[in-house]
Amino acid sequence: MAPGWPAVLTEGDVRLRPMRRSDQRAWMNLRAVNAGWLEPWDATSPVPVQGPRPTFGQFVRSLSAQAREGSALPFAVEYAGELVGQLTVSSIIYGSLRSAAIGYWVSEHVAGRGITPTAVALATDHCFTELGLHRVEVNIRPENGPSLRVVEKLGLRDEGLRKRYLHIRGSWADHRTFALTVEEVPDGLLGRWRRYQAAHPR
Repeated sequence: MAPGWPAVLTEGDVRLRPMRRSDQRAWMNLRAVNAGWLEPWDATSPVPVQGPRPTFGQFVRSLSAQAREGSALPFAVEYAGELVGQLTVSSIIYGSLRSAAIGYWVSEHVAGRGITPTAVALATDHCFTELGLHRVEVNIRPENGPSLRVVEKLGLRDEGLRKRYLHIRGSWADHRTFALTVEEVPDGLLGRWRRYQAAHPR
């Protein structure tokens, strides 16, 4: 089994756990209800995909295989026991780079409650402490205001614009890259996020 997997990460009502096939009904309902909220930011394939779309079971098996290989960590995001989204640590590279990228989505009905920053902080600290990574990054469309607010609250460093970085909804789209290295958060990103919450009570 790969380092740091499987893992369950918890902070208050927010819980990250491995995706499982029994999530199918809740996951597919979330995606359907949130289509307008999520699809503008979903990555797509730049080449035609042959054959039928993968089933949910195939999707989860593929994610689990990546986790076993150590190339990704696919988490379900729960809030108060309810499945509300997904967070994936991907592009895990060791060697002299020791880096990964974090992508995420949550349902619109729970947006703005601090769930996503908490999830990103949990995953980032896990990458630093359990995987021994040095750097994590988040790539965001410049128009994606809610996602930009997540990295702003967490204090990730803006590394600038990547032109035509990812294929989104049929075309190559610019993204802004935000990053953090382990030296920048000696007491963890979750510790930084807790201090932010204490200084900015709702």
